[in-house]
Amino acid sequence: MMIKLPSIIEAFVQGKNNHDSEAVVACFTNDAVVHDEGQEFRGTAAIQKWLDASIAKYKFTLNAKKLVDIDEETVLTAEVSGDFEGSPVPLDFHFTIREGKIDRLSILLAGK
Repeated sequence: MMIKLPSIIEAFVQGKNNHDSEAVVACFTNDAVVHDEGQEFRGTAAIQKWLDASIAKYKFTLNAKKLVDIDEETVLTAEVSGDFEGSPVPLDFHFTIREGKIDRLSILLAGK
């Protein structure tokens, strides 16, 4: 199934799948906040470090499965495959978009 993604989320997914952390960071506001694996990353410098480390560690790819808007968030459910136990795993990417860029992102197991 092909899902039509908002352009900023499409750029995020493409950058992640190309393992291009600079392209992904360009999707975020300067003061963006990311929550992943129980940690918080504030600002583009911290997000860049998080991306570089996760790309090196997991070598993942995302396959978009579902997109819904819930209140102020856009939630992308994606099958994430990579070098980690349990791969592939369904994850929900909770995006808050501000002025055309990602302002907040929380990554959770799908349905949590």
